[in-house]
Amino acid sequence: QVQLVESGGGLVQPGGSLRLSCAASGIAFSIFSVSWYRQAPGRQREFVTDITRGGSTSYIGSVTGRFTVSRDNAKSTVYLQMNNLKPEDTAVYFCNARHDTLDYWGQGTQVTVSS
Repeated sequence: QVQLVESGGGLVQPGGSLRLSCAASGIAFSIFSVSWYRQAPGRQREFVTDITRGGSTSYIGSVTGRFTVSRDNAKSTVYLQMNNLKPEDTAVYFCNARHDTLDYWGQGTQVTVSS
């Protein structure tokens, strides 16, 4: 059974940091590209960042310089380090693993940035 489990969300003040984790099981994790998406209330889900099987990364402009994605294939886990968080980063964050026609999603973790 394939599972992606996100963790690490929570409530943080503006300017604070959080590290999200996406732990995979049931897949050959190292061959998958993994993305983070987020969905704020009343808004469509949007792409945040992506890390390929080779470790190449890309980011949406609004998080460039503040967020860093990384992966540990030995632990089948992708991390999203989020620094200098802003209220507009408030959303449910989802991870997505893709390879060829395979496409899996986690259940999401809530990130709330508020004073």
